[in-house]
Amino acid sequence: MRGLTAQIVRVVPRGEYLLTLKAQGTLMEGSIEELREELYLTRRATQYIIDALWELDKLPTVNQLHQMFYNMLRSQGFRAHQAKQIYKYALAVVKSARENGGSKPILRKLSARLDKYDATVDLENMTVLARMRNRVFRIRLLHNKEYIGKFIGREWYEVIISIDEQGRIWVSIPFGWEYDPYETKRLISLDINLKKIVIYNGRNIRRVDTRFIEALHLKHLAEGVQKRHSYAWRRNGKWLDIIRTLHRRSRNIVIDWCRKFAKYIVLKAKKLGYAIVLEDLEKLWFKASQKSSNLSDKLSRFAYRKLQQAIITKAIEYNVPVAFVNPRNTSSTCPRCGARLVYNHRLAICRDCGFIADRDVVGAMNIYLKAFQTLAPCPGSRGTHPMTNETRAKGGPLKDEPMITTDTQRGEPLDAAF
Repeated sequence: MRGLTAQIVRVVPRGEYLLTLKAQGTLMEGSIEELREELYLTRRATQYIIDALWELDKLPTVNQLHQMFYNMLRSQGFRAHQAKQIYKYALAVVKSARENGGSKPILRKLSARLDKYDATVDLENMTVLARMRNRVFRIRLLHNKEYIGKFIGREWYEVIISIDEQGRIWVSIPFGWEYDPYETKRLISLDINLKKIVIYNGRNIRRVDTRFIEALHLKHLAEGVQKRHSYAWRRNGKWLDIIRTLHRRSRNIVIDWCRKFAKYIVLKAKKLGYAIVLEDLEKLWFKASQKSSNLSDKLSRFAYRKLQQAIITKAIEYNVPVAFVNPRNTSSTCPRCGARLVYNHRLAICRDCGFIADRDVVGAMNIYLKAFQTLAPCPGSRGTHPMTNETRAKGGPLKDEPMITTDTQRGEPLDAAF
């Protein structure tokens, strides 16, 4: 194949990672009003330190932070290790904001971070004991016991307790997790788009509808309310609630769908022994925002990074191999002969070999080929692939070439396509 020689592929390395157990909780000891007060005081103290650090030209070290704020926090009743967690978190927030060129961080979420000296985790009984200042709270985790059982016996690092806008208690506990992916030469590639995700396993194409458009529609409805009511929406409780509700629904749709699809594709890959191949889209939003504000707006709810992160997280949990390829020319190169494609709307046409396919299909196939030639080469110097035959004359017919169908496979179970 011309133009698709072996590419550098970035794989998720084996090793120890952090996986977070997040569960809703209910109080068994202590009151919700007392917990809310403790979280409010923690947020206020953290924000005070953030404000102070933001005025400094050079950020202090952790030891300097200790000298600056420890006694002040202790005088307000915070426990020793809770005080340490507060100023270390404030430093991390300020450092991140400066590195990303952002404005001064303003904390809005009610949350507190506790280490092993101020929290006790008992997964056998599904409870967490939290000590904040002079108060103790016992929280029962409301989650599937079988899922929580996966974390029993693993090392945990901290407990993060928060209360959301609806007054629900959430507990997040990061655990150490050893990632040891299995060896495989079978791949599936995912071409992620705003409306659909195209999955290719070297022989079959499968399309999956996303919910990004639905989330984008709700976001536009919220922005429409803001435009119609100009600045009045800021002072009108009714419109403010509507706007917040629409944005919250939009965000929840994205998060929920990404997690469900990630679990679905990872479990299918594990069952069939595949490795998952994705495009490295780390700089997609930055490049798109330089070209078009309209495209940048669409990418605000095209949560490709959130979806990829969800896939990586689930892959680490189930030891499924994940690789990333360079997205360069994945939609402009013919996957059969490597020539430059021409497009009629979204239909890609190769003038050299006559290959015709949808733009998304071309992307999924080229992502597969880039990874295939590097991660799973067949015997020989360049390898072969169901779509190619390196021994044939250029432009010659393919023998026993599998038929690539797209429309007939829509709506079929993933097993049917794979």
